[in-house]
Amino acid sequence: MDTVFLLNSLWVMISAVLVILMIGGFILLETGSTRMKNAGHIAGKTILTFGISSIVFWAIGYGLIFGEGNSILGFSDFFYSGYEVEGLGLSGPVFFLFQLAFAGISLTIAFGGFAERAKLSVYLGFALLFSVFVYPFIAHWIWGGGWLAEQGKQDFAGSTVVHLTGAMAALAATILLKPRIGKFNKDGSPNNIEGHNQVFTALSVLLLWVGWFGFNAGSTLSADGAFFGFVALNTNLAAAAGTVAAMLISWIVVGKADVPMMLNGALAGLVAITASCAFVDTWAAVLIGFVAGILVFYSIRFFENRKIDDPIFALSVHGTAGVWGTLSTGFFATKELATVGRPGLFYGGGFEQLGVQALGVLVCGGFAFIVSFILLSILKVSMRGLRVTEEEEIIGLDLSEHGSYGYPELVKREVESAGTVNGASPHSINTAN
Repeated sequence: MDTVFLLNSLWVMISAVLVILMIGGFILLETGSTRMKNAGHIAGKTILTFGISSIVFWAIGYGLIFGEGNSILGFSDFFYSGYEVEGLGLSGPVFFLFQLAFAGISLTIAFGGFAERAKLSVYLGFALLFSVFVYPFIAHWIWGGGWLAEQGKQDFAGSTVVHLTGAMAALAATILLKPRIGKFNKDGSPNNIEGHNQVFTALSVLLLWVGWFGFNAGSTLSADGAFFGFVALNTNLAAAAGTVAAMLISWIVVGKADVPMMLNGALAGLVAITASCAFVDTWAAVLIGFVAGILVFYSIRFFENRKIDDPIFALSVHGTAGVWGTLSTGFFATKELATVGRPGLFYGGGFEQLGVQALGVLVCGGFAFIVSFILLSILKVSMRGLRVTEEEEIIGLDLSEHGSYGYPELVKREVESAGTVNGASPHSINTAN
């Protein structure tokens, strides 16, 4: 076994671990961005659904994406047994784990649109269906040698495959679930339902930022030549630019340097550079991240003004930024770096690559939304609704779905305090947290 094979395998294994650890970042992000009464539920269902997606990917997903088939779907290599893949240049099981992690991240993004109001059973059902009928199709089209790959679609690490796919599934969920209780007034004006722990959200962004080096740089699938360092540099620059841009635009428009917006800007920069990190120069990475930071600010307002309740801002951070990131290679991919497809518009490639990128956005985004909407509609009928009852939502999903709180000692103190003051029952407190 040669040294390059071992180094490639080690590098991608480290990257796979970093991507899987991003699940922890998403737990803190979603928990910190929502209310205390749902914290334990959010943390637990994220781990459980990642377990479901892992089993489904092993049994079916990997074969649908990378198995031998046609330009639409693969039809072999189900129940992956750990065999090696000829010509891959690294360990087959390592590659499998790396790809499994991406599938899990896309599902986690989708579940941002379910937050604080979906039944646990719906999470479980959709985790299974999304992992079979949504993600594998799009991943095969672009990464598995499918029809978009044949067109030269550029998506190095998943602005379309992972992020836009998850965001469009989240959009379908937010439409069918409808807004949380108290999110909008009768006149349609929105109320700000604040997350319970801004430190959690800040820490989550840092963890995701670090994990993204595995996400993007790991997608080189090779340690040979150390090109992963260049990809990591572009990734970091875009995240930094997104952070600064979101802070500046919020400061200019609302007069305050909004912390959640700053954090969302960092994530938007990361999402945007994910498609183009290996195809563009460093100055373009900064510009791509900066534009993403501005876009996420206006996108959040756009969806909120249309009464779409997106608690984790998945539609803006992963959807809008994913679209921009996908299109950006059609502008900025250089002749030297465009190992897939053609150079971008600004590098003499004309509109051809931009057209391919736009086609990918429309087809993949539309497919993810329509199929997710259909699947969720089926679950709505078969499970007698997607949403918990009004009483259960007010009590919080920690208690109503699991029988315990994520912060039991804090809740007990509130119960005791409320009972001392006015004889309140446990079900009447904690609705504001």
